[in-house]
Amino acid sequence: MDLAAQPTFRAATREDVPALVTLIESAYRGDASRAGWTTEADILEGQRTDPEGVLAVIEKADSRLVAVESAGELVACCQLEHRGPHAYFGMFAVRPALQGAGLGKQIIAEAERFARDEWGVAEMHMTVISVREDLIAWYERRGYTRTGQTSPFPYGDERFGQPTRDDLEFELLTKRL
Repeated sequence: MDLAAQPTFRAATREDVPALVTLIESAYRGDASRAGWTTEADILEGQRTDPEGVLAVIEKADSRLVAVESAGELVACCQLEHRGPHAYFGMFAVRPALQGAGLGKQIIAEAERFARDEWGVAEMHMTVISVREDLIAWYERRGYTRTGQTSPFPYGDERFGQPTRDDLEFELLTKRL
């Protein structure tokens, strides 16, 4: 990807599912994910998502899976879901070799703009695995606040991976738009 090129954003389609699954898996799981800094390979093994899960996000009402392209190549994605007065941000993945170059900042800014301008929401919510201090710090630098509200990790549900530790939970982060 030419980092000087402006990325383009579009709604993902069912035809994008295989490429999206590959992208998401590459950003979070296995040795390939270690090329970037968002890897979860040290805390989770197995899959991060599957074709059915990605398609469900694409087809869900009040949901948008954003495909981010540069020079015609899929380089990143994120999920936005309209939940009444706020939007939920998730399934955020950037190709590992492109992480750390500012693309993630552009994507989150566009996601916030879309949620505010298209859906009229005043707040963005996301959940992050609480032991991911480096990732939480990145979101804090973008204006997100830790709420202290946690929810349990779905231990035993291999659709979300196989934990290598027993202290995983999700923490809610929020940002006023």
